[in-house]
Amino acid sequence: MIEDAARLETYLPMSWRTTKERDYVRFLWEAFETNNEHGKYQFAFLAYHMLVMSFVYFNIWQIRLIRPDAFETAMIGFHKDVEKDLMNATSPFVFSAVNERSALRFLKLIQCDNAKIGTYAKLVDERNDTAHANGNIFFNSEDELARKVRDVLRTVDEIQRHSAPAIGEGYKAFLLASQDPEEREYTDDTQQIEEVLVKELYMSASDVAFCRDYDISGLVGEPGFSAIQTLHQTLADLYPSDEETEAA
Repeated sequence: MIEDAARLETYLPMSWRTTKERDYVRFLWEAFETNNEHGKYQFAFLAYHMLVMSFVYFNIWQIRLIRPDAFETAMIGFHKDVEKDLMNATSPFVFSAVNERSALRFLKLIQCDNAKIGTYAKLVDERNDTAHANGNIFFNSEDELARKVRDVLRTVDEIQRHSAPAIGEGYKAFLLASQDPEEREYTDDTQQIEEVLVKELYMSASDVAFCRDYDISGLVGEPGFSAIQTLHQTLADLYPSDEETEAA
């Protein structure tokens, strides 16, 4: 079951802006694994749910950076202080201050409809049921936990598929902004990709796969297209697909 659960790693950031964020996610993984090993399946689920909500926050953070106008419009209805905090946020974890059901509304910006968001919200309800002192043990076996992990991963897969167009927009913007080595943050291609694209956008391995498959032919008219080609190839070299890795 741990092997199935570990698939979530594919959707979590490959690089962290702070060691605090990295250590927090590591702590959750350790809590999940330790509780599972000792048969404390309910607490293992709580840790896993927190990892999944972190994934959701990372996706919302990407929306905020890639589609800022749409993100700002989506905050209509939030209290002005909350709106200010979200707009000035420096970490995806700031979204934890928002009611989780409300935070899920931002997924409409990647074309998740109300029905899907309602389904995702049920996961929050299930977590709440297990987190309260209600006298119930909801997971009595590893098989029950494994079934819930599979359910949760189906939701994660679906959200990730919806995020593909936004990631493509973000990657295109990155390539356009990075086509002149003298004007961008780093002249070195590898450093530009790792620091500005992967770290700043909290990109996961799945996100990078979207970028690797991005068709750059639409940018052929750009004055720095040769630099764009080089950047795109560097990304592919830095983060090869599983098939390429196995072949090597």
